[in-house]
Amino acid sequence: MENQKLPNATIVLVLGILSVLTICCYGIFSVIFGIIGVVLANKDNKLYAENPTIYSNYNNLKIGKILNIIGLVVGAIFLIIIITVVVTLGEEGLLQMQQEMMRRQRLQ
Repeated sequence: MENQKLPNATIVLVLGILSVLTICCYGIFSVIFGIIGVVLANKDNKLYAENPTIYSNYNNLKIGKILNIIGLVVGAIFLIIIITVVVTLGEEGLLQMQQEMMRRQRLQ
């Protein structure tokens, strides 16, 4: 009997990569991709636990789930920092901070 592939393992891996890559986009996309990826990974984990001998791509699922968790946690932290800065400094304060950082980079 030929080994089957877990139905969502590749999608989980892609979402994990996207979750890590989109951390710098204010964290919101990272959190969204991370949540979807973890939910899909948990579904496939249940399938794998029922009969582990018939599935062949469990490593992709594990790596994808780890990437999703990393993206979710770091993205959530980044999102909380952005929200805190906006609440304390306001939108103008955030824009001033970004302009100051860009000005410093040009000087270096």
